[in-house]
Amino acid sequence: MDELLKARAQINRVDKEMAQLFLERMEAVKRVAQYKKERGLPVLDTSREKEVIEKNSADISDPVLREYYARFLQEEMKLSRKYQRLLLENMRIAYSGVEGAFAHRMVRWVFPDGTAASYPDFQAAYEAVEKGDCDCCVLPVENSFAGEVGQVMDLMLKGDLIVNGMYSLPVTQHLLGVKESNLDDVKRVISHPQALSQCAAFIRDRGYEQAEAVNTAVAAKMVKERGDKQLAAIASLEAAELYGLKVLKDNIQENSLNTTRFAVFAARELNLKAGHPGGFLLLFMVNNVTGALAKAVQVISDYGFNMRVLRSRPVKNVPWQYYFYVEAEGDETSEQGQAMLQNLRRHCSTVKVVGHFHLRDDEGYRAYEG
Repeated sequence: MDELLKARAQINRVDKEMAQLFLERMEAVKRVAQYKKERGLPVLDTSREKEVIEKNSADISDPVLREYYARFLQEEMKLSRKYQRLLLENMRIAYSGVEGAFAHRMVRWVFPDGTAASYPDFQAAYEAVEKGDCDCCVLPVENSFAGEVGQVMDLMLKGDLIVNGMYSLPVTQHLLGVKESNLDDVKRVISHPQALSQCAAFIRDRGYEQAEAVNTAVAAKMVKERGDKQLAAIASLEAAELYGLKVLKDNIQENSLNTTRFAVFAARELNLKAGHPGGFLLLFMVNNVTGALAKAVQVISDYGFNMRVLRSRPVKNVPWQYYFYVEAEGDETSEQGQAMLQNLRRHCSTVKVVGHFHLRDDEGYRAYEG
């Protein structure tokens, strides 16, 4: 009996200590939530949770208890995420378009507990964050079929927001009409220019006229409002459900691997340490001398940074002037990276790191890792 009482007393003492440690942990969780809010980061970070569980479980020598402890940590992290989401309920995320647009889907996926704030165009969504009306914005930067989104890249050049993550969303386009319509009734289609481009073969084969809309969800809304059987929208299944439209033909995009990459922009950057995983986004304009571009690209390569993307964009209001956009793997905050940037400036009039991404981000919507 004495042994039982001693054991229970020990449990009570440990539970009391754990209660105090729990309060300390949740106070740290609150600071993490604030950090994520300021930088437009999602609550879930699977790789971080996996790392913590593996590292801490290694301290338990008993294999049976190690498994129990891993489960204990998983439940603890689940509660931490729940608390973070409670704290982030008032987080506002700007996007371009209306409910049902692909950007809206991305917002709801990355920030399921935030408030999605609709804006009429990319610039308005971007400026909402600059003005402090929203905590971050989610904007498309590239489509695997139609290429880069030039307006957003231009905002990166002239704006002050920082990219703190990039995420991929598979795109499936569908032909939507009013409930009374059939495929043969349609004479004209309306959608975002990139959606029209992605479905060009289908449109051409059917001989449809085309009209442009700000985005796919707006196109669906217009079809609903006009009630014209001859007008159809190219948009998502979510838009069809939202606006009560009929799917006249599904999966009409030319490429079944069609994917759009979105960037999360925020006013503050991640506090990066040397050795962070992933890569960085870089913009530069070369000096107007012979071979400047070749030398700039060679500098990035010489310092061991693999360029996954290199593309050019014209500078607005400056004829025949171009800037270059690079996505490079590696850590530009390291000693090697800083030396690379310093050397790069010898050949460039402008060098600007505009954000960072994790290499796992491109696994995208199908297997989100945070």
